[in-house]
Amino acid sequence: MTLGEIPLRTLSGDAASLNDLGAKALLVVNVASKCGLTPQYEGLERLQERYGDKGFSVVGFPCNQFAGQEPGTAGEIAEFCSTTYGVTFPLFEKIDVNGPDRHPVYRELVETADADGEAGDIQWNFEKFLVGADGKVIARFRPRTEPEAPEVVAAIEAALP
Repeated sequence: MTLGEIPLRTLSGDAASLNDLGAKALLVVNVASKCGLTPQYEGLERLQERYGDKGFSVVGFPCNQFAGQEPGTAGEIAEFCSTTYGVTFPLFEKIDVNGPDRHPVYRELVETADADGEAGDIQWNFEKFLVGADGKVIARFRPRTEPEAPEVVAAIEAALP
């Protein structure tokens, strides 16, 4: 099974997969509403607006594994993202990204090394993975890397179909 075929649920509970988004480059991010890095939603949404019609999408996976910083229900998460940051990119159900209940999508993603050659567990909220339109993971950016950092933007532009 490819990364794009792994069964998912949208934040509203509908069955889905990454393949449902079409042949796009994706920036997959574990997100949280009550984190010091939460303002990264602004940059993520700007990327969505800038590249969304060019074969790209940000994809958010809420996660409550880091200091309980995503405690809300699906409805609360959707409301917060929409009203606070105007999020238009797809959000999926809250999942675990580390540990024994790590979601299968993240089992695949954590195998990818970052720019320093480090693979393994997600370090914190807002870790980013760029996935090509072919479903292959291209790059990994650690949580403190801003969504609009030059290296992220360059990787996205190179990955556009």
